[in-house]
Amino acid sequence: MSGPSRSESVFKNEWTMASAREDIESVLQQVMVMLGEHGWDETSIFAVRLSFEEGLSNAMHHGNGGDPSRTIQFHLTGGHDGLAAVIVDEGPGYDPDSVPDPTAEENLTVASGRGLTLIRAFMTEVTVIAPGNRLEMRYDRPGE
Repeated sequence: MSGPSRSESVFKNEWTMASAREDIESVLQQVMVMLGEHGWDETSIFAVRLSFEEGLSNAMHHGNGGDPSRTIQFHLTGGHDGLAAVIVDEGPGYDPDSVPDPTAEENLTVASGRGLTLIRAFMTEVTVIAPGNRLEMRYDRPGE
């Protein structure tokens, strides 16, 4: 998945973090500051933050099994028009087609299982790369 398609890249960063909530939150805060400094609107920042939080949380819980000794790689490239992000965990991967539909009646009261659906709802493009431990996302800012 390539970076923003309509503008030259103006920010790029890579993080390696432990599978720990506080590490994820620290990275998310850095990303939000970066987006704000580049004039991103609140709606786009909300969509990106929610998607990144879900993707990183999935990598921590499902990919790395909550093991803080396992790391998560997070790569971000962006510009005024949009961004591209990659999340890689150390887990064995999964088949995204096997994830239960959270809108199915039998899953409506299940407390988890909505992350990938939310990411797909907010991102322009989402790809899970085989074996399933690499998530690539692209977000195009509306009206840009």
